[in-house]
Amino acid sequence: MTPGHPAEPFWYALTDQHRAELREMGTRNDYRPETVVIREGERTDFAFVVMDGCVKVSATGRHGYQTILGLRDAGELVGELAGLDGGRRSATVSALSPVEGLLLPADRFGPFLRRNPGAAAILHRTVSMRLREADRYRSAAGSEAVLQRFAALLLHLAKRYGLQVDGGGVLIDLPLSQEDLAGLILTSKRTLGRILESWRADDIIVTGRRTMLLHSVDALRTIARNNA
Repeated sequence: MTPGHPAEPFWYALTDQHRAELREMGTRNDYRPETVVIREGERTDFAFVVMDGCVKVSATGRHGYQTILGLRDAGELVGELAGLDGGRRSATVSALSPVEGLLLPADRFGPFLRRNPGAAAILHRTVSMRLREADRYRSAAGSEAVLQRFAALLLHLAKRYGLQVDGGGVLIDLPLSQEDLAGLILTSKRTLGRILESWRADDIIVTGRRTMLLHSVDALRTIARNNA
């Protein structure tokens, strides 16, 4: 499943006073789906709080392979490292759904953290938890079968973004492409396509253009559990 989801997102872990200060210093913006908020390699000096919606964090390797580093939801902070230290962006952040965001300029966010050690501790905890979850993610990629990883991913997405539909199925309400899904489980688009074809034939899933309907959640649980 995707790495990088602290138990309590950064924004919601802050005090009311912290949030009021950040709203005062920040700029609210709305983003349409597929809009790039932060681009890999750029030098920009802000951090970004997802106030509503979902963004995708991705990075491109030397051979053009896209790795999805995580999906971030309402309350989560992204771009905090380059936004504070002035380095180049290590990943691209783009809107998956309509997104409302709060841009926090580094020249004000940095002093805010120095004035508020409690908020700085929350940021440190957020970064540490993401690093630990990324380590577990890479470990799973090396030890679990692709089928198991994909089944676990779909169950995870269904739990967080799923909508119950008539007949007992679950619709994953995120416009993820096959490339996105392949990147999330560190496999090739061709391998993912073969799995999707097999699962469609077995009536486990139904796919559309960037839509995924899970017909048999129980079958996916069995695959994820059995390392099939």
